[in-house]
Amino acid sequence: MVRNMVLPVLLWATAACGAPVAGKQETAAEAAPAKAISAKAGAPILPAAGIGKPVVFKEGADEDSWTFGYSWPAQANAIAPLDALLRARKDKVRAEWRADWSTAKSDCPPDSGSCVSRYYEEHWAVVADLADWLSLSSTVETYSGGAHGNHGFDALLWDKRSGKMREPTELFQSKRAFEDALRADLCKALDRERAERRENEKLEGFDECIDPTEAVIILGSSNGKAFDRVGFLIAPYIAGPYVEGDYEVTLPVTAKVLAKVRQQYRDSFVVAR
Repeated sequence: MVRNMVLPVLLWATAACGAPVAGKQETAAEAAPAKAISAKAGAPILPAAGIGKPVVFKEGADEDSWTFGYSWPAQANAIAPLDALLRARKDKVRAEWRADWSTAKSDCPPDSGSCVSRYYEEHWAVVADLADWLSLSSTVETYSGGAHGNHGFDALLWDKRSGKMREPTELFQSKRAFEDALRADLCKALDRERAERRENEKLEGFDECIDPTEAVIILGSSNGKAFDRVGFLIAPYIAGPYVEGDYEVTLPVTAKVLAKVRQQYRDSFVVAR
């Protein structure tokens, strides 16, 4: 489920009625990068030869009034349970997409096009590929009628040792410990960026700091060996109005942050240099 969206829950879930003109495809084409990932959060690491292939799923129907796309990189494809998890997510959102579009087509006036025009695109990219972890982030682009499309973010942290997905905050002593370690620096960075975009003007309703867990949290690495930075991907309406776009904040792992990491995960982190 997309955890940081501009739109309400299920706004992205739309569906198809009628035969698709371009059938589903899963190819080895290069997976589209998640555009919101800042290089500061750790540049994607290229896959080693032969470890898997990027998976790209594309579908379109009914004079381009509906398109669906979903992809993930070779590193995720190479891990069988993670590949299965992403395929299940893709199948779920596609089924919801088709069901909702079918309803929209039956309810929409014949002379209206926008209320049946739909798209859903979600593309995963590597944030960090470490010996014990694979950190991924996705950007979701959607349109379900109206003046403009919407978008949001998601993240996935795969524990290679245990073969399961974990929330980034699980690697810390508690959510409270995570917030205590990072909230002050997140607020300062967010305020600096807001001031720059708004030319130091106040904007009622969007001046308060956000809870760190309101953002999509990604763990990044600059050295490919351990996590040394924490990223926050913040969709519109969370820290500012739609017109301001996304906010991205990347913070270094400091000694204070490292002290809040659970002991069993300490060797997966390092203080940023």
